[in-house]
Amino acid sequence: MASLIARSPAEGLLPVTCGALTLSEVVPEAITSLMALRDATFPLPAPGKAVQRGGGLLMWSGRNQALLIGPRPDQIPDIAMTDQSDAWAVLRLSGQGAADVLARLTPLDLRDAAFPEGAVARSLLGHMNAHFHRVDTETWDMMVFRSMTASAVHEILRGMRGVAARG
Repeated sequence: MASLIARSPAEGLLPVTCGALTLSEVVPEAITSLMALRDATFPLPAPGKAVQRGGGLLMWSGRNQALLIGPRPDQIPDIAMTDQSDAWAVLRLSGQGAADVLARLTPLDLRDAAFPEGAVARSLLGHMNAHFHRVDTETWDMMVFRSMTASAVHEILRGMRGVAARG
């Protein structure tokens, strides 16, 4: 009989440090997709926003949609919920120059005025779809499909090396 062992998406790939930058993996307890049905009264975050709620982070992810990163929620009236925990990898880039690394990989405007702390967006990370969350001044979380983890790590590490070489 096969013995299956659960592994995180970036196991064996991270953490990696290059100069002042560190790329690591965040393994949340759960990632739950929420979608408001008609007449839902549960407040989802406004577009581009993330809020702390119920011990987790509730991130906008599309029209009438959000991702709850943290504990598994109880059923919420008029909200369709699906467990997405095994579908995503959460990568954290931190350190001085993190925005410079990401500017090489995404068309998003990452300047403080356009993308302040707590902001979220869906965009491209290289050739991959990703969710971006600015955790603080020099820390960014990116969520990519689990199957794209190695590609995302490769692309971000290449950007980290380029930024480190400038300094």
